[in-house]
Amino acid sequence: MNFSEIANAVFKQVIDTYHIINTVDQPFTNSYIKETHLLEHLLYRKCWIDTVQWHYEDIIRDPKIDPVAALALKRQIDASNQDRTDMVEYIDSYFLDMNKDVVPNSDATINTESPAWGVDRLSILALKVYHMHEEATRENASLAHRDACQTKLNVLLEQRVDLSSAIDQLLHDITTGVKYMKVYKQMKMYNDDELNPVLRGQK
Repeated sequence: MNFSEIANAVFKQVIDTYHIINTVDQPFTNSYIKETHLLEHLLYRKCWIDTVQWHYEDIIRDPKIDPVAALALKRQIDASNQDRTDMVEYIDSYFLDMNKDVVPNSDATINTESPAWGVDRLSILALKVYHMHEEATRENASLAHRDACQTKLNVLLEQRVDLSSAIDQLLHDITTGVKYMKVYKQMKMYNDDELNPVLRGQK
């Protein structure tokens, strides 16, 4: 199996598992042991974070949500975003280590995004596919709604094929020295007590 086949299979497993209980408060258990299946372990954790956050975003858009609950949920979304970014960096570190002995070609170029940020988009795309399929087959929805969602689903499925191919090609190019990669820490400022002037003013 190539990388995207592994990733898409893990993402489907995560999303299907989440929706058995289908609540953001359910406990998390990684199906893959870190010591023996590190890549799958990282991908599983990454997609679980994305899946829970997807549903956080649904909940917080409830126009009747209690303002206190909304603020608490906003804090959870902020924490989830940080976890998401951290996992992207962990996955990129995996790719860096995997290719540590590769000597890039003299004319090697860098990509606009690292492999793991492509993986991030692939994970979100898996969620879009799942939920758009739900809407395209929802029996209590109108035929027009289902048809419109099926059209969107077809585009998402095509997009997944293209994105999967692009990620596999990028990883191949890195492995063969055609491309090289760097990992830039995100350096987010709004969570930092010293860099966010509002937080700094509270000290």
